[in-house]
Amino acid sequence: MAIFGTTKDKKEKKDKVVLKHRARTAPSTEGTAHEIIIAPWFSEKALIATEKGVYAFAVSPRTTKAAIAGAIKEIYNVEPRKICIVNLPGKRKMMRTKRGIGTRAARSKAYVYLNAGDTIQFA
Repeated sequence: MAIFGTTKDKKEKKDKVVLKHRARTAPSTEGTAHEIIIAPWFSEKALIATEKGVYAFAVSPRTTKAAIAGAIKEIYNVEPRKICIVNLPGKRKMMRTKRGIGTRAARSKAYVYLNAGDTIQFA
């Protein structure tokens, strides 16, 4: 092989083994389900959607859809059909202090779609 050349030795290519794909598995939610799903989301829009089998939950910001599905299955014993995650930005609010303006925290919300006939009881 030349020092500054563009040709490479064929032996180096044969020795290297490249892993192209890793097997993906759903993360285990055993014991952390209540850290993933913080609370049910009670709003007028969310309560209307429960009649159609869609439930809203406050979730931790870095949670994946697979982790949410595992947590719903562990806590409520139902299998979700689909999950949508919505990131809500922090809002600027007036404060009655010398500073004047503060910021609310950013939140994440998950809409969990259930199969027909499945329900979740909160109380």
